[in-house]
Amino acid sequence: MPDASEQEYIEYVSARLPMLHRLAYSLCGDSDQADDLVQETAVRLFERWSRASRAEQLDAYVRTILVRLFLDSQRKGWWRIRLFAAPPDVRRTEDRGTEERTVLRDALAKVPPRQRAVLVLRFLHDLPVDEAARILGCSAGTVKDR
Repeated sequence: MPDASEQEYIEYVSARLPMLHRLAYSLCGDSDQADDLVQETAVRLFERWSRASRAEQLDAYVRTILVRLFLDSQRKGWWRIRLFAAPPDVRRTEDRGTEERTVLRDALAKVPPRQRAVLVLRFLHDLPVDEAARILGCSAGTVKDR
């Protein structure tokens, strides 16, 4: 049975999983890589939970962890390693809006990772300039310039 602090962590992360996955997928465009980013974010948060749980803006803190993990992964390039020659055949139902998402995904893939992070945080997740700057560790002016 988890103690009160662990239970609080479990409840927090469980409630935020959809938001974290949307953010991760918006950044990387790959569902499996998004799952990995969310998982690593949850692990990092757990390691720091005693301090993080007292943060004034816990959601902003967690988004910062996720975005920085994404940017680190882009520099390190581990996501380029493929375990299979081709992805498994997955049958999907037709979805409305697929074309728009594909166009958006292709456009985001063409910009550098930090600029992509700015676009995702500002326009897909509707964060204010100051919060996006805080997450990215840069000035508000830098966010506006990108």
